[in-house]
Amino acid sequence: MFSMISEFPDEVDTPIDVPARKRFAKYRGLKSFRTSSWDPKESLPPEYGRIFAFDNFAKTQKHVLSKLQDRNQESMNEYASVGLYVRIHIKHVPLDVASKLCLLSKKSVVACGLLQHESKMSVLHFSIKKHESYDAPIKSKDTFIFNVGFRQFVARPLFSSDDINSNKHKMERFLHPGRFSIASVYAPICFPPLPLVVLKSNPEGVPAIAAFGSLKTVDPDRIILKKIILTGYPQRVSKLKASVRFMFHHPDDVRWFKVEVWTKCGRRGRVKEPVGTHGAMKCVFNGILQQHDTVCMSLYKRAYPKWPEQRFPL
Repeated sequence: MFSMISEFPDEVDTPIDVPARKRFAKYRGLKSFRTSSWDPKESLPPEYGRIFAFDNFAKTQKHVLSKLQDRNQESMNEYASVGLYVRIHIKHVPLDVASKLCLLSKKSVVACGLLQHESKMSVLHFSIKKHESYDAPIKSKDTFIFNVGFRQFVARPLFSSDDINSNKHKMERFLHPGRFSIASVYAPICFPPLPLVVLKSNPEGVPAIAAFGSLKTVDPDRIILKKIILTGYPQRVSKLKASVRFMFHHPDDVRWFKVEVWTKCGRRGRVKEPVGTHGAMKCVFNGILQQHDTVCMSLYKRAYPKWPEQRFPL
């Protein structure tokens, strides 16, 4: 199953019992993945009402760190000396978290002060690479434990490519070994650079190190697109024209998805009109189509990471 997904990662079958215009209603065609526009504020999920966005993250980071440095110089004599015992009172700790912390009396508990904005949630993007010792597939939106600086939290990352020449990035269904990808998660705001260690829980023992990396940026507007490919096959070919079937099963679906098509042998074309009542369609290409060729249609929708059911791995 995993080898099939790796070989044909984006190809999907059009359902027979559900119209494609309903099954793929959130998808659209793009004339150019690199240059076509996509509004980052369009049709945002409910989770975006719970997160914080910066007008200019780099400028905010510079201001926060500069403010911290000034405050440290002004209050050098107000800190507790090394070796002293102090009592810390923490407000608004959830009852279930507090009860579990009491059970960890034999283990160390780290207490750290937060910088400005670090108590807020946002979308964090990490440069990440699969660890060589971890053999199991790492799938997007699976649950992992992220160790970022002094923080540890549960996250369900969405993996994507890092396209420096485009403001859109292709979603990756798995974290591929041997190269870096971007992992996007809902998490408390942090300021880079911060190291990352990703752990996978093991019910039978110690969690395994699944991946490592570092924090890259905080940006809810980073566009990650999930790509699917619908496929069809030439039924009749006449010079530059061809009748294609099995991509759709209803003529209304053909009219709905009048976007550019391409073939695995390198032809480009467009959909003209439906043929008959079973979803066949007439297409025009920029060259003569081979009878054994496969006609493909690329569709995209924006993808988001999953909000974790629990924030702390207790």
